[in-house]
Amino acid sequence: MKTSLLIPAAGKGERLGKGVPKALVRVLGKTLFEWALLRFPEVDEVLVALPPGTEPPNGLEARFLEGGETRQESVYRLLREARGELVLVHDAARAFVVPEVVERVRKAARETGAAVPAIPVPDTLVEGEVEYGRVLDRGRLRLVQTPQAFDRELLLKAHEAALKEGRTATDDAQLVRALGHPVALVPGDRRMFKVTYPEDLALFAALLQAEAGEFA
Repeated sequence: MKTSLLIPAAGKGERLGKGVPKALVRVLGKTLFEWALLRFPEVDEVLVALPPGTEPPNGLEARFLEGGETRQESVYRLLREARGELVLVHDAARAFVVPEVVERVRKAARETGAAVPAIPVPDTLVEGEVEYGRVLDRGRLRLVQTPQAFDRELLLKAHEAALKEGRTATDDAQLVRALGHPVALVPGDRRMFKVTYPEDLALFAALLQAEAGEFA
């Protein structure tokens, strides 16, 4: 089963505060999405959505497309160009890719048609913004990560249904579930966090340096 890796990397990343799209922020000499690609297990093709007018970096085996105004639109554009029977949709901001997680989610999607990695919630969760509200049962909750893996035709159908009905979602699994198709959860990895705030860049750099043995 051929696999296509889809990376929507056209987001502005305003919360990161670097003045450039998040995927193009550099850490230890490489952009976040370059790190993600370099660490990813082998796939049959890679498609990346970049902000309009962005010059793709040299030396990467990938097809670059112009992204949409939203993540959902960018994924849909990539999906229509993908040729693999299985697609992996991965956030460029999750640049510390753990190959074992990728293989787990790919294996599960081959069996079920849709699978995502997830990790337990370690903290107490409450409702409210300025006042301590209702406490949520963290034992029943999970933090969803990427890559999310799907049968290509299933995900394409989900995106087209959402487009027709005017629905939006923060990840692709929500669109697939809206069709009534189950989405399997597989164990993720805390190191695959999403770089969102300035301090996350230091955490990501520390992970790379620790892996290289610099902190041994």
